[in-house]
Amino acid sequence: MRLALKILLVIVIIAIATFVIWWATRKPSNNRDWAKDQQVLASADITKDSVTVHNIRNFTYRSETDYTPGYYDKTFDLNKIKGMWYIVEPFSSIQGPAHTFVSFEFENNTFVAVSIEVRKLQGEVFTPWKSAFPHYELQYVVADENDVVKLRSNFRKDKVFVYPIKGEKSGFRSIFLDYMNRVNQLHDHPEFYNLFYNTCTTNIVDSVNRATGTQIPWSYQLILPSFSDQFAENLGLLDTNLPLDQARQKYQINARAEQFANDPNFSVKIREPLTQ
Repeated sequence: MRLALKILLVIVIIAIATFVIWWATRKPSNNRDWAKDQQVLASADITKDSVTVHNIRNFTYRSETDYTPGYYDKTFDLNKIKGMWYIVEPFSSIQGPAHTFVSFEFENNTFVAVSIEVRKLQGEVFTPWKSAFPHYELQYVVADENDVVKLRSNFRKDKVFVYPIKGEKSGFRSIFLDYMNRVNQLHDHPEFYNLFYNTCTTNIVDSVNRATGTQIPWSYQLILPSFSDQFAENLGLLDTNLPLDQARQKYQINARAEQFANDPNFSVKIREPLTQ
């Protein structure tokens, strides 16, 4: 019996050592057989007063898995940045997990969203526990709202909340620039997504902290981001005086997204009250 326990202990030690070595030596890469919707990385040319973003994703969806790929380039005048929106997509199956991302608003009803995601391989499905280890690379998907918002509201049928963020144009500009620098950084130097410190939500907080010099504190609500709107409200970051339950009703855009799915002013319409 003692010999068997010793053998078992040796096996456990070897298994742990093998895992630690794998953890320490696995390197992130941009050269893998990526899922079709995550094959193309965005990049940005940054000047003093403008940013030209390459490969803004704008897929045309017939279903979540049936789509026509599309990308475009666009130049954004930094002097015309107008606002910033915080978007929360709680996962329908369980409370707590959610996807969060931001959208930047410029004058003339121009919006560009940046969704920070795990970068999946062909045929791969996201598994939460794997994201605690160096398994998935991290990707900043720069996209048209007709893509990343409508995909979630109209095709995945998840609830989607689009909250206005309180702040100054100078702050929004600094955050946008920080995002674009991260886009370029990951284009050249890939990183692993991590469930605890390198996620969609923690990267939003990191960008805000770096760009504005504030210090948003850590909270469990950053790891369970379906509660992150409450966290943002408590910090005074949401541009609304409504109680959270009323704000959630007002800023849930699913009905408007369905109503105006094919409207050329989709981004504007989802932010307007429903037609009575």
